[in-house]
Amino acid sequence: MEFSAAQYAEIDAHCRARGVAWTASCWDEPSVDVIAAFDPPFFKAASACLTDHDLLRKMKATGRPLVISTGMSTMDEIDEAVRAVGTDGLLIAHSTSTYPCPAADLNLRVIRTLAERWPTVPIGYSGHETGLATTLAAVALGARFVERHVTLDRSLWGSDQAASVELQGLDRLVRDIRDVESSLGDGVKRVYEHELGAMKRLRRVTSRADGEPVFVAA
Repeated sequence: MEFSAAQYAEIDAHCRARGVAWTASCWDEPSVDVIAAFDPPFFKAASACLTDHDLLRKMKATGRPLVISTGMSTMDEIDEAVRAVGTDGLLIAHSTSTYPCPAADLNLRVIRTLAERWPTVPIGYSGHETGLATTLAAVALGARFVERHVTLDRSLWGSDQAASVELQGLDRLVRDIRDVESSLGDGVKRVYEHELGAMKRLRRVTSRADGEPVFVAA
């Protein structure tokens, strides 16, 4: 559940040798100093820590971006946390703190609710469900970043294992998220080059620039 500073130093050396950026969730203020010494790219506040404003401010004071997760929290509590640290350098992750979480409790539309409330803040998704489909749905609904727990074997002992993704699942998740991103497009309706052949073969009536129909013989 917890590592010592020496063990984090081992993790840091391992990651640096492989070009991997890493961070850790700090649950108390002294731990912030320990992790800050390794120059993490950002800090992450667990959902259980959302109401610990002193801890949030301590992480924010490092000057690094701060991700706050919002499981087991009301909108008022999220409002208070945001007021405590401000929106500069802040990222907010929608989450439901059940391990694993039933699909009916994910409430993914909250991603849009948060985005509307804080339009300048990147809104993401921290998922604890089984499977990948709902995480893909979160991306389609606008999640700017995704967090999923990863394990070598979901049958291992531990409270998070059943809600985690194995390595082959992580590969599929990344691949499918990239497909979702590219498929969303820009919302501007257009005729694509690859459609022209089908349009020539199948469409019997086309339109002129003035909107009048032009009949084409089959």
